[in-house]
Amino acid sequence: MNSHFLKDILRQPEELRRTIELLIGTTENGAALQATIGKRALDAATAAIRGVRRVYLTGIGSSWHAALNVSTLFHQHAHPVYLIDADELLRFASFPKDSAMITISRSGKSTEIVQLARKARKAGVTVIGITNAPEGTLAKEAHHAIVVPIALDHAISVNTYTTLALATGMLASSVTGSLGSALTASLSHSFAEAGRAIPRWQEQIANSAWLAPCSTTYFLARGSSLGSAYESRLMWEEGVKTPATAIGMGGFRHGPQEVIAKEMRFGIWIDGAQMREQDLAVARDLRKLGARVMLIGQKVAEDAGDLIFQLPAIQPAWQFLIDIIPAQLVAERLAQMSGVDCDTFRLCSFVVEEEGGLLPQEKQKGN
Repeated sequence: MNSHFLKDILRQPEELRRTIELLIGTTENGAALQATIGKRALDAATAAIRGVRRVYLTGIGSSWHAALNVSTLFHQHAHPVYLIDADELLRFASFPKDSAMITISRSGKSTEIVQLARKARKAGVTVIGITNAPEGTLAKEAHHAIVVPIALDHAISVNTYTTLALATGMLASSVTGSLGSALTASLSHSFAEAGRAIPRWQEQIANSAWLAPCSTTYFLARGSSLGSAYESRLMWEEGVKTPATAIGMGGFRHGPQEVIAKEMRFGIWIDGAQMREQDLAVARDLRKLGARVMLIGQKVAEDAGDLIFQLPAIQPAWQFLIDIIPAQLVAERLAQMSGVDCDTFRLCSFVVEEEGGLLPQEKQKGN
């Protein structure tokens, strides 16, 4: 029986395609009005960001990982953003006027997100909300709200992660002047190809010795895939119920490599254009030291790792939208192998609306 997690993964390419249609205003057959609203929201948010001196980019949990991915799209076009976790901004930051804040949240109800949006508005900051929930506080209180109204995931963020990353990426490209029909058509084609690749990836997973319950796992990446590494770490923690670590490849080479031991698992994202040979050299050295390596990227040699996921062609800066899918499939399969329920959270709320503690209040009162 398929898990809800797997069902959410399998519908992801189609949800990504629909998100593009929503935001570029080309959807037909009864959804044209919704598409027009989506494009208008994107255009209004673009104008708001272009009209200020400083831009903050923030989120929490999976939404923070989406922000990590998208920040590269801003920086590559000489349009810097302040990339700071929502809770850190809420507790420790004061905001200058003439600023805008791009806030990503699937529900728009998380306590830190709600408080941060109100704090920013009070300081005169233009708040741009990117969310899946039109009824959420963020969508209602943001100056400009980009709403991607997909069916919410059962538990672990899958579609709510990638569709918000896509929407934020389209906003970044719109702001920097790099969004156009050629890009959106190319992305839509890549999403369709990723959907066709899923059965092949599942077959690889079923036959791979890389998957091993209770393994020590590190995820390494660079640039726009860094958020994919962090999101994978979270999936291991939420879905497989086992610890994992994520870190930038550059940072890993400055000390943490001392932890390398036989049978450790490493997941590495190979960028589509930069530092490929250097990162493949790291993969070779890890294998020489007895570790097992999973590689995710475009045009990666089949003998470069223990488990290789070949991605369909996609622009390197946007690879993060599909390079998370193989890792999602691995997490779902590894949860089954580990005998844990990836569809249920033991401790975590689906939406964290209270501050402090880990256990529900009724459980705390009983202790």
